[in-house]
Amino acid sequence: MKTRRPLQLIVRLSVLGALLTGLACTEETVIFRDREPFNDPPDAASGFLGYFDPDVKLTTCGNCHVGAQLAWVNTAHAGALQTLVSSGHGRDFCVSCHSVNDQGNSLAGPAGFNAVPDSAVYGDVQCESCHGPGFEHVSVDPGASQPIAGVSLGANNDQNCAECHSGNHHPFAEEWAQSGHANVVGFAAGRAECAGCHRGQAAIARFDPDAKYVEKDAAEHLSTTCVVCHDPHAANFAGQLRRPVDTNDATQHLCAQCHDRRTVPDPNSSHGLSPHSPETDLLFGESGWFPPNSTIQQGRIIASHGSEGNEKLCATCHVSMFEVTDQETGEFVINVVGHLFKAIPCVDANGQPLSPQPADCEITPAARSFQGCTVAGCHLTPQAAASALTVASGEVQSFADELLAQLEQVDPGLNDADEPIDATSSVFTVAEGAYFNYNLALHGDSPLAGSAHNPFLIRALLLASQQAVQNEYGVAPSTPKDYDAAIRTLLQRVRLDQ
Repeated sequence: MKTRRPLQLIVRLSVLGALLTGLACTEETVIFRDREPFNDPPDAASGFLGYFDPDVKLTTCGNCHVGAQLAWVNTAHAGALQTLVSSGHGRDFCVSCHSVNDQGNSLAGPAGFNAVPDSAVYGDVQCESCHGPGFEHVSVDPGASQPIAGVSLGANNDQNCAECHSGNHHPFAEEWAQSGHANVVGFAAGRAECAGCHRGQAAIARFDPDAKYVEKDAAEHLSTTCVVCHDPHAANFAGQLRRPVDTNDATQHLCAQCHDRRTVPDPNSSHGLSPHSPETDLLFGESGWFPPNSTIQQGRIIASHGSEGNEKLCATCHVSMFEVTDQETGEFVINVVGHLFKAIPCVDANGQPLSPQPADCEITPAARSFQGCTVAGCHLTPQAAASALTVASGEVQSFADELLAQLEQVDPGLNDADEPIDATSSVFTVAEGAYFNYNLALHGDSPLAGSAHNPFLIRALLLASQQAVQNEYGVAPSTPKDYDAAIRTLLQRVRLDQ
């Protein structure tokens, strides 16, 4: 192995300025003096270079890719091997996911640490763990050989993030594969106006337009894979996320980048009478049609799930992590990591989410996990959360059924041309506003979503819609109501009657 000499680099001012200010490099041209830019790799057969100087965690790739090196060194990957050692329960087979080798990239046979267990050179999850061996790139022609990483998890969960981020202790890949994020809605992915959320390549480009990866220019649509939400090169936010989740600012919250679409009726769209990903605005009391002259106002009814007390908003409930043990033996079963993205997943007798998830199950602590409901202090026990959801969803379903019956008297087809509910007409009617609120209440074909995100707003909107339909068309609900009193009671429960 070549003798290492003190690092002496002559860099262009743009690079030097970036180093001094901590900003990303705009150029990565580096001229070396007094030393070679790389060492002979211990595993020459595979061509993994590993660390150039492990004492300062300088990867060989970092000799030239200065900006990436500066960002990567702050990630958990840069301390992966020490994390394993410090855990106190590491085993020999664990090291493969905490070092540079054939896992996580396109190589199939033992390589890197798995072939030559040199922890000084191949320790930690370095650039080559995902990009593959870099020896040819630095020694032959950097322009002709570009080790670019793939980001698709594929069908077998290998040669990518899933090779390590899987298994009973961290089943990220297994849970993700069952989630909606793993599915590609072809029609939406192929439309330019929808691709930013439904096509993985377009979603990545929203956060990092210059990202390079194997599938970037592929005709096949990527799903919402790991790197859509997680930045593989930097730790600007917890969990190496591309945007924060510990914020009440919807413009910055990661989930809200996509889960905040068509939250109010759109008379100019053929789909404008149905909400589409309205969850964020529901939390903040801004989603829905607010009938004129009603006693409710947009942005005023905010339930606890959308309050400052729930700092992580969506992530509090939908990315709930907990350990499952066998109820009889007490032995460890699995760590649930929240990547089903279901707030109350259906579970077995031990509390482990079922695989696959059934279409429905009872709303009880025995049938579902309410772990995410208790962590923010909103509900003291799973039983309390289940009870609140049962009551709210039952009332939402009842109000929605009454409103639908009114609307069917006004427009039996609910979408006939030249009738009060006509999505193709730019003329917006009271019936269309009420119909939007009906669809909002049962978004996802269930009263659970609306009831969980903002039960007070949903019930108030349904009551106000019933009143508006009665006033406009003379069609009353099956159960006569004192609307003002009923809505006032709801506002009292969220202390908005003062």
